[in-house]
Amino acid sequence: MQSYADDASSVNELLKAAKAEAPINIYDSTGKIVEMAKNFSKKYGLKATGIKVSASSQLEMIVREGQAKNVQGDVVLITDAPAGLAQLLPGGYVMSWLPPDMKDKIPAKFQDPLAITTNASVWAYNTEVYDSCPVKNIWELTDPKWKNKVAFYDPLSKGTYPDWFNQTATHFDDAMKDAYKAEYGKDIDLGGEKSATAAWVKAFAQNSPLLADTDDAISEAVGAPGQKEPFFGLLSSAKFRDNADKGFKLGLCADMGPWPGWTYVKLGLIATGTKSPNTAKLFIHYILTEEGIAPQVIDGKLPTNPDIKLPADEPSGIGKVLDKLEQYDASTALNDWDARQDWQDFWRVNYQK
Repeated sequence: MQSYADDASSVNELLKAAKAEAPINIYDSTGKIVEMAKNFSKKYGLKATGIKVSASSQLEMIVREGQAKNVQGDVVLITDAPAGLAQLLPGGYVMSWLPPDMKDKIPAKFQDPLAITTNASVWAYNTEVYDSCPVKNIWELTDPKWKNKVAFYDPLSKGTYPDWFNQTATHFDDAMKDAYKAEYGKDIDLGGEKSATAAWVKAFAQNSPLLADTDDAISEAVGAPGQKEPFFGLLSSAKFRDNADKGFKLGLCADMGPWPGWTYVKLGLIATGTKSPNTAKLFIHYILTEEGIAPQVIDGKLPTNPDIKLPADEPSGIGKVLDKLEQYDASTALNDWDARQDWQDFWRVNYQK
C-alpha cells in the first residue's frame, strides 16, 4: 500500500512523490474542471483529467468504485456536503486532507471536511424587460401574479434545494415569518405546517413553477433576449456568464428579501483507494490557491481561502451582496441529509403543474 507524503511535506516534496504515480481523474459538477486539470498538468508536468459529473452521479460513482476497489475518480469536488458527511466519509470511500500551509488560512468551519468554495444560487430577472428586479419579497412568488412564471430547479433532482429548505427552516425561519409580515401586514398563519418555511414551500409549489433539471435551462427561461414575458428564476451565479457568452439579459435581484440568494459549499475530497495519493494531495493544494481556483472564481464561486477575492469583472455582481446571502451552516449538514427525503416528499405532494 502506497503511503501519503508526510503531512509536513512542502509542495516540492509532494511533487517529487507524485512524479512516480499514475495520472489522476478529478470529478466536479462544473465543466471548468477540464480547464483546471489542464492548468495543473501544465504547471507540474503531471497528467490530470477533469471530468464533469453531477453531484448525484458523483455520489453513486464514488460508492460503486470504492466497493469494487476500482477507483477512477481520485479527487472528488462535490457540492452535496450532506452526502459527503453522511455517506462518503463514514463509509471510508474518501478522506479529507487540509494542506499544512493552509491551516492558518482556511477558516475552521471549512477545514473538516475541507470545503474549497462557497457557491450561491441567486434570484434573477430579465433586464431587457424590467428596469429593476420585479420581486421584492420571496412571498410574492406564492401570489397568483407569479403562477407559472418562476423557473426553478426541480428539488427532486438536486439535493441542495431540499437542503436549502431545511437550512431555512432550521436556522432562519424567523426571517421567513418577518418577510411574510412585511409583505402582507399580518402574522403568518402556518395552517398546520411546522414552520413558515414549510408554508412557503407548499404555497410556492402549488403556484406551478416551471421545473428544470439544469441551470442552463433556467438561465435561458429568464435571460434569453427578445421575450415579452420572461420567467423569473433561481439559478447558479455562474450562469451570469451567459450574458457575455450568449447575449442573455440576466440581472441579480440584489435587494430581494429576506435574501437575494443562498449559499452551499463544495467539498474537496480524495478517494481513499487512489493509487496516486500524492498527486491528489497536490491537486487539492493547487485549487486552494488563486491560480488553481481562478476558472471558478470568475463564475462567482467564493474560495474558502480568504486571501482570494472575486474579480471586479465577475459577471453576476454577487460580490456586492455577499453579506445579504443566506449562508449555509454546515453544523447541521447531517440533519439536512436526514430531512432531505421528507422535504422532497413534501414538494412532490404539493407541486402542481
